[in-house]
Amino acid sequence: CSWLVARRSGRARAMAAPGFPPGFGAPVSGTGKIAYPKHFCRKTVDYSACTVRMLKERTLCPEREASPYTLDASPDAAVEMLPPNGTLSNAAASACTRFVHSALNKDRSSVNAGCWMPDGRRLITASYNGMFTLWSGFSFNFEATQQAHDEPLFSLCWSRGGEWLLSGDGAGTVKYWQTTLNNVKEVSPHAGAVRAISFCPTDTYFATGSDDGTVKVLDFERGTTVRLMPGAGLEAGKSHRWDVKHVEWHPDKAMLASASKDGSSKLWDPRAPREAATLHQHKGPVTQVRWHPAGRYLLSGSKDQLIKLFDVRAMREAAAFKGHKREVSALSWHPVHAELFASGCHGGAVHFWSTTRPEEPLSSCHGHGHASNAHDSAVWGVEWHPLGHLLASFSQDMHTKFWSRARPGEPRTAPRDEEEATEVGAPFGGGGRGRGDGDVGKGGGKGFAGGKGFAAGRGGGFGGRGGGAAAGGAGGGLNAAALAALAAMRPEGQ
Repeated sequence: CSWLVARRSGRARAMAAPGFPPGFGAPVSGTGKIAYPKHFCRKTVDYSACTVRMLKERTLCPEREASPYTLDASPDAAVEMLPPNGTLSNAAASACTRFVHSALNKDRSSVNAGCWMPDGRRLITASYNGMFTLWSGFSFNFEATQQAHDEPLFSLCWSRGGEWLLSGDGAGTVKYWQTTLNNVKEVSPHAGAVRAISFCPTDTYFATGSDDGTVKVLDFERGTTVRLMPGAGLEAGKSHRWDVKHVEWHPDKAMLASASKDGSSKLWDPRAPREAATLHQHKGPVTQVRWHPAGRYLLSGSKDQLIKLFDVRAMREAAAFKGHKREVSALSWHPVHAELFASGCHGGAVHFWSTTRPEEPLSSCHGHGHASNAHDSAVWGVEWHPLGHLLASFSQDMHTKFWSRARPGEPRTAPRDEEEATEVGAPFGGGGRGRGDGDVGKGGGKGFAGGKGFAAGRGGGFGGRGGGAAAGGAGGGLNAAALAALAAMRPEGQ
């Protein structure tokens, strides 16, 4: 990460000014005085430096590619970071837990879906008010907005070749968009909201799943329905007994997977008259299905708070992931590391998992400040950047948040609550400026053992402003918690 210093200037005209280089004008206010532009810092994530470093090492030191990827726990080691393609031996290093930016559109509405542009330079989000919003993939600022549909948007999908974008809305309409976001076609294959769209490996056909309980395969060029996938034992024109929440095409085979509110997941052969298999893995509605990039496993999330990995070749459950406290609403595989995936739930949490360790999450995202969850409301989607160094999450709280990989030497802060606060990091942290009220709780302290640092939680510190009752008011000093901690550290005989 680097810092980009941007300049804001209002309505002003340029004029020659002392101290400015030739040809560089200073903005002038309405009173005729020079109005110097305001500066503000914007976080920017630029992957070019680490990518160039990886290419150099592959050329000059090819033996390092097979060696384990490790970095010193020091901020100076940040310049040695490599992109996920250069850290194949360490999938956990690609978990994007570092909060970067929270984007909020001026037309506030729930962000229901999103996807990165094929080149990774921009992110497109689809909102409940039917609008597309474009965000920069480098500095995460707002770029453009467009009224795409008259109904709420629920799904977005790029073609495998990256030439076409499809969007589905609450009225059952699917629209075709070019890369310039020009609308060229519109079809209405469903009577209910289009919850998911997925292209086949050749981009000749695409599949849709809807709240009307059907899964359909459409011809992309003609825009006509090629096949309605009929479910066994159901009334005519139905694929599931209830709403279809998600559908996805296999990465390289003629096979579809669908998830439904009826608690089942189904595997379909688009050429067969009935489903190939019905999976009853969950005890509640199935909200998401995602094919493994290699196509051998199927990942599913449900309202029963579980994520399950199903081995399609052996037709058995391979692993179960338990860690969410609310229903699972979003899943996404990492584009580089095949064993890493991210998940989101209705409680606002975003977790990272490894298929080699299903017992607990590798790590989790925590919101800006001391929020315990990534979002304040349901997470409707998580999408990895094509290079895998960024993650974007979309939520009902109307925010789109960007997350990056943690840099070496950064402290990892645990979730905080109102009663107790702890910090995971160096024992001698620099304490913040507290309020100075309380014996152990919320006192200040700028120096040793103070603030967020050692032994005091938010409590007072040594020589700080806070202190507390035991330390003597505003003058500061050691409080009871700090004295006890120092006594515990002191060697015997001292």
